[in-house]
Amino acid sequence: MNTLAIDIGGTKFSMAAFDGDKMVERHSRPTQREDGRDWMLEQIAEVATSWHAQFQFQRCGIGFGGPVIFPQQKVALSTHVGGWSDFPLSSHISGLLGIPAVMDNDANLGALGEALHGAGAGADPLFYMTLSTGIGGGLISQGRIHRGADSYAGEIGHITIQPDGPECLCGARGCLERLCCGLWLERDHGRPAKELMQDPSFVRQYVVPLAQGLKACIMLCNPARIVIGGGISKAGGNLFVPLREELAKQITAWSRARIDVEPATLGDDSVLYGALELTRQ
Repeated sequence: MNTLAIDIGGTKFSMAAFDGDKMVERHSRPTQREDGRDWMLEQIAEVATSWHAQFQFQRCGIGFGGPVIFPQQKVALSTHVGGWSDFPLSSHISGLLGIPAVMDNDANLGALGEALHGAGAGADPLFYMTLSTGIGGGLISQGRIHRGADSYAGEIGHITIQPDGPECLCGARGCLERLCCGLWLERDHGRPAKELMQDPSFVRQYVVPLAQGLKACIMLCNPARIVIGGGISKAGGNLFVPLREELAKQITAWSRARIDVEPATLGDDSVLYGALELTRQ
């Protein structure tokens, strides 16, 4: 069975064609905030329709970089690109291609992809965090996504780390995303996150609020493993070594909760593999 997988993020969108479990085609394009929703949909439609003629897809899975109202299959909103609020993305793609389409938050699908095909294999429950333009999270238990009562479970990016901190795009202050995501790192420090992650003195400061966010996850969810994906995670040991050290300092002394933090092994494809698995569930 051929499946189309789509990953819509804040700085790029990616698409893949799967024949069973095998990725047989992949395409990625950068996006710009000012281009908006309609431009992005045109770009996606261009690739999807050309591939559909070749692969004759039977189904489509979509990961969206923002909150998703899962039962209604609607985008709730995007804090990074305008025009997405309450948009029925699944039905739009389904109408375009004439196939069933299903959507979820990209962090949920990154979690599902890593749990079943990547660094989370054998770890249950698994918490996945995407550390990129924004910050999101997803929790997998027994191979299924835990979405919560209103599809908002896992939104680690918008827990408050500094109550008097700078204002986040969501309107609150001191969110984990505001302090640690790629968008704000570049705005606050004048250098891209990739460059900042090469500076050990910067990273030592950076991992403090990042560990505070992950501590909340560890104490609340007690995951068997935390997998971190997204562009910033590609810093590898420059990030993960000091992050693990900082977490060991912060985790409550009497707690025996494990500190197992690993980089995603699927790289930029975590969400695409998760989109594939979502169509199967």
